[in-house]
Amino acid sequence: MQLKLEPIPDRLAICRLEPDEELPSWVSGDFVSLTRTKEELSIVCRQELVPEEILCEQDWRGLRVVGQLDFTLVGIIASLTSTLAERGVSVFVVSTYDTDYLLIKEESFAVAKSALAEVGHTINE
Repeated sequence: MQLKLEPIPDRLAICRLEPDEELPSWVSGDFVSLTRTKEELSIVCRQELVPEEILCEQDWRGLRVVGQLDFTLVGIIASLTSTLAERGVSVFVVSTYDTDYLLIKEESFAVAKSALAEVGHTINE
């Protein structure tokens, strides 16, 4: 399955807070992901908004699968991540109701885009 992808313009941070913490006021932007479990509160947002004292991984870039994906589709993430795994590129995946996002470290972003294009995916710049 050939997919169309588009980059997210912001540099992102993946943050970890304690599970009982309130949602911080600095969490905003065009791309925000929140996941709360009994072990942690995980936040993905624009890295320039994250205070220095917050535990986070910085310098992530994102690729969004263009369009709305039906829940019956199988193998979307596998078709993307297997290609990247073959190139040694690690990813952080975020899924929403409509689509999927691949977060890739900045230093691997060009390699990831090239690898995905080589196997037939389209990267809209």
